[in-house]
Amino acid sequence: MMRRVLVFLAVAGLAAALLPLALGTGVPEAPGALATAYLEDAPGDFGAANVVTAIVVSYRGFDTLGEVAVLFAATAGVGALLTRKRLGIGDAEPADKPAATEILVTATGLLTGLLVMFGVYIFLHGHLTPGGGFQGGVVIATALLLGLLARPESKLSHGILSAVESLSGAAYVGMGLAGAFLAWGFLDPRVLPLGRIGSLVSAGSIPVIYSLIGLKVGAELSGILDALKGDRE
Repeated sequence: MMRRVLVFLAVAGLAAALLPLALGTGVPEAPGALATAYLEDAPGDFGAANVVTAIVVSYRGFDTLGEVAVLFAATAGVGALLTRKRLGIGDAEPADKPAATEILVTATGLLTGLLVMFGVYIFLHGHLTPGGGFQGGVVIATALLLGLLARPESKLSHGILSAVESLSGAAYVGMGLAGAFLAWGFLDPRVLPLGRIGSLVSAGSIPVIYSLIGLKVGAELSGILDALKGDRE
């Protein structure tokens, strides 16, 4: 009985805390001053047709750096926890995994290349259309997930994943520092020519930054998926 009362009080307290937020939600009639400044200044400042990209990569670049750091910490934590030793498997051979169906194997062969190309397309065009490094990296990791499902006995090369993750992360920070020293701030894309807005080669270093983020996110998520198999040494 006491447990039910405590649960009820906890739910009621949470509802009371969230009620003002729920009552205050809605679509404003016009953007605020900060949003208006972003909408008006982003195309001219950074040459990016996608204003969201300009905000994520440049105006709030430190936030994006923090998100990448959080994903790296999650990858390291999952990799450290989901090892054979931690799972109590020891030196014993893991149980035989069921074979994948012919449909899954065939679909994997057809879709893997297309998914990788689509992921690359997403982060290369993030300054022009909706998308970017995180979304493109997730799509690439999905292609590797299909491979792991189709061939459960396969293992990813941790050396290659670590190299891609480390080099892309270091280059990403390097681009940020280049913006701080050669332009107007950390991750400022004006270290490279802005080009003509709407063209593929435009928005300064934003396509480069998004490509580095896409490679890093793809490698980190692929490492998590591989660790979830539970057969790491």
